[in-house]
Parts: sequence; structure tokens; C-alpha cells
Amino acid sequence: METTESQIIPMPRIGDKAPEFKAVTTQGPINFPADFSGSWVILFSHPADFTPVCTSEFMTFASQEEKFAKANCKLVGLSVDGLYSHIAWLRTIREKIEYKGMKDVEVKFPLIEDITMEVAKKYGMIQPGESNTKAVRAVFFIDPKGIIRAIIYYPLSLGRNFDELYRALVAMQTADAFSVATPADWQPGDDVIVPTAGSCGVAKERMENKTDMKCYDWFFCTRPISKEKVFDAVLKK
Repeated sequence: METTESQIIPMPRIGDKAPEFKAVTTQGPINFPADFSGSWVILFSHPADFTPVCTSEFMTFASQEEKFAKANCKLVGLSVDGLYSHIAWLRTIREKIEYKGMKDVEVKFPLIEDITMEVAKKYGMIQPGESNTKAVRAVFFIDPKGIIRAIIYYPLSLGRNFDELYRALVAMQTADAFSVATPADWQPGDDVIVPTAGSCGVAKERMENKTDMKCYDWFFCTRPISKEKVFDAVLKK
């Protein structure tokens, strides 16, 4: 008999290559992440079809899909339910459900069938403390090279904040495009953080020179990047 230890699959971490898999989805078969090369991807899991929190989330994501697409980001959902359950649930959402003014919502992004929980286990989406049979609300941000850049986990009871998911996506793209970091509560148009000086000479120069950089001390310097410049770099033309 196998031990519990032999069944443990290490959870992927930030900086790892996204675990590969092939799956059946509501939009046909996919080979992940190869099919999404060149785009950012948000891979997210939900506990079960025909549940109210998940329904509100899918309606929100579907309503914002175009906004994410303009930021070169594709959406891929997952639950451990079967394909026919997925199809029936998404049809019900479109035909019957209204939430926060959203109605007649069509979910066009793929929803993965994962009855065997193979994908959920690869990504650490099954958390025994919550449930042995339902995936928690995990969110994986995967960059165009197939590298995991950020991971967020929510308990089964907590619906996600989609403004924050979009903010995090744009912040990471901004960091890549301008070689900067983004401070707490950053929004496009706010000042960004310049990487810490790597030598005493650079630190001294930053404190003495008059530039568009504002240094509060040698290790904490910011500079402005306009909202227009951020979106020129991030949004697809």
C-alpha cells in the first residue's frame, strides 16, 4: 500500500515552469502551456459547478475577458467536474443567472474537465484541510515563456477580487517593461520603485543628482511613469 508521502506532489512555486498537461475543455482539447506561448495566462480553479460563489466568479471573469485579452492575457478555468456538467452549468449561467447587472453572460474561455484531479494535484489545488475532493480557489499567473510569476490561494468560501487580479497582471507587466518594482496599492499612473542602488557610488549619486527620481533615502527611490506609458507598454495594439 502506498504511503501518504509517496502520493505527495510538490506544489509549483513562483519562478518554476508551469507544469505541463493535456486536457479536454469546453473549448476543445488543449496542450498547456504550449498552446498559450507568447501570452500571459491566468489559470484558475474553482470547487464545483452549480455553486453560487463560482457562478459569480465565472460571470465576472467572462464579463472582463476582453479587458484581460487587451493586456495579452488569456483565461483558463478548471474544476474537478466533468465536461457535460461544465456545459450544462455554463448554459444555465447564460440563460438564467443575473448578477450585479450582468446577464446573458457567455463564458468563452476554456473550462478544463479534471475528474481524475490530475491537473488539480499537479498545481496543488487540492488542499486537504479544505476538501479532499474539491479544488480551492487557486490563481496562477503564467508569463509568455510559461513561467509561473504569481500564485494566489483563496479558501472555498471566499470569492476572488477581480480588480486585484487585473492590477497584479498589469503590475508584473509594468515591472518587466520598465525594470522597476511597484509599491503597495500601486495603480497604473502611480510612481514606481527604482531598484535599490547596488553600490555606495550609485547611492551617493542618486541622493545628489537632480533627476525625475525622488529618493527618500539611498535604498528607497521612486520615479513617475504615466498611466499612458504603462498602457502603451502593456496593452495590445
